[in-house]
Amino acid sequence: MHYISTRDSSATKATFSDILLAGLAPDGGLYLPEEYPQLDDATLTRWRTVLANQGYHALAAEILQLFVDDIPAEDLAGIASRAYTHPKFASEDIVPVSHLEGNLYIGHLSEGPTAAFKDMAMQLLGELFEYELARRNDTLTIVGATSGDTGSSAEYAMRGRRGIRVFMLTPKDRMTPFQQAQMFGLDDPNIFNIALDGMFDDCQDVVKAIASDADFKREHRIGAVNSINWARLLAQVVYYVSSWIRITESNDQKVSFCVPTGNFGDICAGHIARQMGLPIDRLIVATNENDVLDEFFKTGDYRVRSSAETFVTSSPSMDISRASNFERFIFDALDRDADRTRELFGEKVKAGGFDLSQDAVFTDLKQKFGFASGKSTHADRVKTIRDVHERLGVLIDPHTADGIKVARELSNEISTPIICLETALPVKFAETISEAIGSEPEVPERFANVMKAERHVVDLPNDAEAVKKYVAENAAR
Repeated sequence: MHYISTRDSSATKATFSDILLAGLAPDGGLYLPEEYPQLDDATLTRWRTVLANQGYHALAAEILQLFVDDIPAEDLAGIASRAYTHPKFASEDIVPVSHLEGNLYIGHLSEGPTAAFKDMAMQLLGELFEYELARRNDTLTIVGATSGDTGSSAEYAMRGRRGIRVFMLTPKDRMTPFQQAQMFGLDDPNIFNIALDGMFDDCQDVVKAIASDADFKREHRIGAVNSINWARLLAQVVYYVSSWIRITESNDQKVSFCVPTGNFGDICAGHIARQMGLPIDRLIVATNENDVLDEFFKTGDYRVRSSAETFVTSSPSMDISRASNFERFIFDALDRDADRTRELFGEKVKAGGFDLSQDAVFTDLKQKFGFASGKSTHADRVKTIRDVHERLGVLIDPHTADGIKVARELSNEISTPIICLETALPVKFAETISEAIGSEPEVPERFANVMKAERHVVDLPNDAEAVKKYVAENAAR
């Protein structure tokens, strides 16, 4: 199994271990497998048995082996078993699936140590990083950006790990108090929190600028944990498979997924699973008021917004107007035309976006790739949270509410079960939950002291050079 960049027309090949530590490709593109492994009936049947008899970690190991051939299978099994354990994850199923109503289900991705779906990938990434760095006797400086949950998930997965330092950029005062407390309350010598004067997209741009500085990247051993890192998407493919298994009885049964998304990472993993042959019917993109992706899937126009045009909403992890992982999907949709992908994302996105409405590829989005989309507003999510709580006795977070709202709108035209992927536990968004149901969400025992911890964070301007200076001063400490 080799990997190529979305922008490299010569299709230069790299190994999994190399791209694991590199993150972004040298040409600014994103890595994808040279080709997707294809699933057959026998494999799906075996995976049903593996999940039932050995558990989620064993299924993860099997899927990893399809994409990773430069780490021994027994080592991958050990990595997966350390990543996905109970009680690190509150449920022994790791990702349980529950019926909500009608043809709607919830895939519970928030059972991990930071109560966010990002734990599903970060716990595996932490194990992979530590394994590979030890094998190479090397170190890694992680520079990442978060709109809410990636940061805490990454920091909890990397804290205390040998040879790893984490510098996490957050948009100043743009996260909920609980999210800030989870991150800024960590007092670990290898964790550095940076509050940037800007929006998430500004943080993401700084990370990309640092990753594009080849000399700085080489000198300070810069790596990535954001969803530009292929290993994160690989980890997320696993729960699409496990969720499909949990609500089907035979391999000819299809399911659909509705995914709240801003950066297109979570649903990109679903696209990859579908390309592999997992029986997925529809992939539904659910956005908030920052509806760049919904607009694209409805009109073909990918119109990126500036930070000033990006709304601050009550589902803040989706307050994103430039979806990094979208490049991976468009690369596939364009039949892997690297030259055109490079033009679209290396040039046109910087100039404001691109329009594929008159392109033949636009008709493929639904017919060939199964995509649909919808959006949700603050009023929608508050109404959905209230209804699901009062009528069904289930409390959901604002992002998951966005997904359920959109799934409900499309449920009549989709005949298959729809699994709405949960984003986080409600405790992270107390203000919105209180508005919806009249009281704050219950705080799980494992998070009882989060708000009491002393904060550890530095404020920096929205400037890549200032961030690089801070990283250089602290990376070798």
